[in-house]
Amino acid sequence: MLNENIKKILEDKIPDSTVLVDGDGSKYTVRIISDIFSGKSKVERHKIIYSYLNNYISSGEIHALTIESFTKDEAAK
Repeated sequence: MLNENIKKILEDKIPDSTVLVDGDGSKYTVRIISDIFSGKSKVERHKIIYSYLNNYISSGEIHALTIESFTKDEAAK
């Protein structure tokens, strides 16, 4: 799976988000900034991201995923 594919999936699912993806073909780091995370715990934030990428994780296209999730205010600090 290409970094651009992951970026597009997340941007389509989470409008008004900023998504950066770094990866080597199976291991990825996703940094996503969106106010959808406001008031949510780290676990809740990760569940949101995983719900959109679960099919690719299950199929093995994504082997490992590191998630950095922030609200716009958190990212500005």
